[in-house]
Amino acid sequence: MRTALVRRTVLTASAVSLALLATACGSDKADTKADAKPSAPASSSAPAAPAAKAKTDAELAALLVTKAELADHLFSAVPKDEVALGEAASGDKAECQPVVKTQGTATVGTAAGVARTKAVAKPKEGASPEDTAAAGLKALTGTRTSVTLASYEGKGAEEAFAAVKTAATACAGGFTLTMEGEVTKINKVVSGTATGGDEALALTLEADVEGAKVTTETVVVRKGNTLATHTASALGVADKPTAIVAAQVKKLG
Repeated sequence: MRTALVRRTVLTASAVSLALLATACGSDKADTKADAKPSAPASSSAPAAPAAKAKTDAELAALLVTKAELADHLFSAVPKDEVALGEAASGDKAECQPVVKTQGTATVGTAAGVARTKAVAKPKEGASPEDTAAAGLKALTGTRTSVTLASYEGKGAEEAFAAVKTAATACAGGFTLTMEGEVTKINKVVSGTATGGDEALALTLEADVEGAKVTTETVVVRKGNTLATHTASALGVADKPTAIVAAQVKKLG
């Protein structure tokens, strides 16, 4: 029996593969009229600068990685029903829920703005229509990556990142994931290093499905008050989303 995680990988890859086959603030100037008296030294009790305002859905959508940044990838929107499945997913351990959220394009905590996309490396076109079709079908078993940008008010992004990091440590020994009413035993969660943004974290989730090893590779990057979650999945062992993460982090600035 295929798990919901594996089935979603097939459906996503199908959508992008079929698409291929079918086509064979400037800053304000200082006030020069101000009093000419010397400026008083800054007080140690001066109020801190206000936190940056959270980005809207539209602002985040403009920051999503696209084929303009990665011409060798196919991009498509994340359907609402797929988002709903991720939001409804749960783990048998409450402390693992932040990690569960990273697996289904859901947000960790309460985000003020959200934008999503998904990508698959573009199959190379062959010398004949048959070769191109074969390449597209091969992509069905390849790695697909979902990207979720979430922006938060105040320290929400920092708190969300910390929650994922804490959950990854607490759930290193594994947990049971329920998605679409199906149960998948995650054998372990391995934390790794990642670069980019203000702080970053890499996670590898391992499971056994019908006797075969299945993994997802997730990289969470915080840039200011925006959290970028990149989750790569496949029918078997997923490739790390290195190129997509680099392009997305660069676009975030």
